[in-house]
Amino acid sequence: MHKQCIKLRTPRGNNPDQPRLEGSSAIMLHCFPMVPEKSLVLYKNRPAMVTEGGEKITLLVAGGETIKVREKDIELLHRGPMKSLGELEEVLEEGDLVGTWELLDQTEVPLSELAELVYGVWNPRTAWAAYKLLRDGLYFTGTIDGIKRKSPEDVAAEKVKREEKGREAAEREAFLSKLKKLSPILPSEQRFIQDVEALAYGKTDKSKTLRDLGRPETPQEAHRILLAIGYWSPMVNPYPYRFSQSLSSAKIVVEAPRKDEERFDLTHLRSFAIDNAWSADPDDAVALEGNTLYVHVADPAAVIGPDSPADLEARNRGATLYLPEGTYRMIAEEALPLFALGLSEVSPALTFKMDLADDYSIISTEILRSWVRVRRLTYQEADEALTPEGHDPSLAGLFAVADGNLKRRLKAGAVSIDFPEVHLGVTETGVTITPIKDYRSAAMVRECMLLAGEGTARWAIRNQVPFPFVAQEVGDLPTDPLPGLAGSYQLRRCMRPRRLSPKPGAHGALGLGEYTQVTSPLRRYTDLVCHQQIRSFLTGKPLLSSEEVLRRLAAGEMAAQASVQAERASRSHWTLVYLMNHPNSVWEAVVLDRKGNRATVVIPDLALETQVAIKADAQPNDRISLTLGQIKLPELEVNFRQF
Repeated sequence: MHKQCIKLRTPRGNNPDQPRLEGSSAIMLHCFPMVPEKSLVLYKNRPAMVTEGGEKITLLVAGGETIKVREKDIELLHRGPMKSLGELEEVLEEGDLVGTWELLDQTEVPLSELAELVYGVWNPRTAWAAYKLLRDGLYFTGTIDGIKRKSPEDVAAEKVKREEKGREAAEREAFLSKLKKLSPILPSEQRFIQDVEALAYGKTDKSKTLRDLGRPETPQEAHRILLAIGYWSPMVNPYPYRFSQSLSSAKIVVEAPRKDEERFDLTHLRSFAIDNAWSADPDDAVALEGNTLYVHVADPAAVIGPDSPADLEARNRGATLYLPEGTYRMIAEEALPLFALGLSEVSPALTFKMDLADDYSIISTEILRSWVRVRRLTYQEADEALTPEGHDPSLAGLFAVADGNLKRRLKAGAVSIDFPEVHLGVTETGVTITPIKDYRSAAMVRECMLLAGEGTARWAIRNQVPFPFVAQEVGDLPTDPLPGLAGSYQLRRCMRPRRLSPKPGAHGALGLGEYTQVTSPLRRYTDLVCHQQIRSFLTGKPLLSSEEVLRRLAAGEMAAQASVQAERASRSHWTLVYLMNHPNSVWEAVVLDRKGNRATVVIPDLALETQVAIKADAQPNDRISLTLGQIKLPELEVNFRQF
């Protein structure tokens, strides 16, 4: 670029010691770019007109804005003069583009020559048009100072590429037009919906398709559109994916426990693994001998040591994921026949042996590596074994222990909360919801597990074993709580979050001075950590420190919380799908709480809590009839009306 140089006299300044410059040394050269006014320049790949030169050049850009820039920020396209930027938009006669491309062959030319060859004239309009040909990149490549043609092969390939891109753009435009109307799409258009599906699954937080439609880029909106166009059916459950859950069980296969390991032979005890009929992973069993309660628990820690591959995999999951459509285990499926109780004639176990006082408090706790023989029963079968026709003395004693322990805990301030539960099942044919009966044997098993947790917590404290303890504070309870479900609702609202910590603390809700969980090492990672610590103590191996236990708790609990969220959202999803298939049903609900004309209610047959507008005479614990209103499946929202 040409420059204009201006001579300036160098000042002497006020310093008498500074020598005066004479001759050529007395002149400094200040050079400014010689860019004529009204010339066409390129600024950030856009055309601009120079309105004033100097050290800072003033430009007029599209939209009428003026800016000052440095010489290095612009490229001179044409020296002008221009009338306005608007003349660049005037229609230009079609030039000889193809002829120029053929003529150039391997010759390299500047922008001015390209413009003259194509348009027959060199002016600001043809300069800008020639620059756009260069930038377009179909026929030419290079810079404004040196432009050469592209090979015939490159031009042909680029034309094919652009044709394909054009077809893709046209098909996408047709797809977007359908989507705006929420019309079904063709199989050939399914590639355009993939970003919407990825957003609905929570695999991304953006969707170009939704953005092009002017729709919110949310999983709920994506879910709504997929349902509306029939691409998804209500039978698609996105929530495990949204909470980053794996829909397959752990992969690392563990070895079988050693047959020659020293274990106590407790196969003479009448031991029972009692659970729901649909349970497939029995990991605890109970037995009673005199005043001694035995709680046998599956022993995967026999082969899964701290920081082993299987341990790390279980830690990353935090817990087994239980969904209505399937179970996805934190320990490989192959471990079940090795460790689940009652699946083999004799099973390895970690047995918590507790001697009980007359009031069913724990006198002492001993933990044993054992062999046990376990009989599996459903809750219904266990309850039936107590009838006069099927009376089983072994089970009767366990029920007595459970009743006595419950009384002891209630006397110590335990809070008893009882809410309806249901079993959700999902198959290809639909969703089933079955209320879970309130079996006595379920309460019996729960009390035995609480005794095991209480006894183990004391054992860990006594032996100074770093351990994950569970504590919970109870808020201010009502002085005169309501009976029934409304009372349970009152009490539940007073509960504070439980705490998992290496430091023991009281569990107020259970009425226990100290407590831990040890009875589900196949299902909960924190229970597995407990078993690893117990095994290390029993075998004389180094224990994990409190800090190491805390780190494992934090990682396991974070992962487990995600699985809990996935389970809750999935249960809500399938409940709403079930309601969609029963639109005309009438549901009996129990009022839990009331504020004005709004009430919180629970529908026992669905184990569903919701809020409804109610009539003036409905009070807590009253039963009312509800009919289904609107369901918003993507938002997991449903409303009912009083019948």
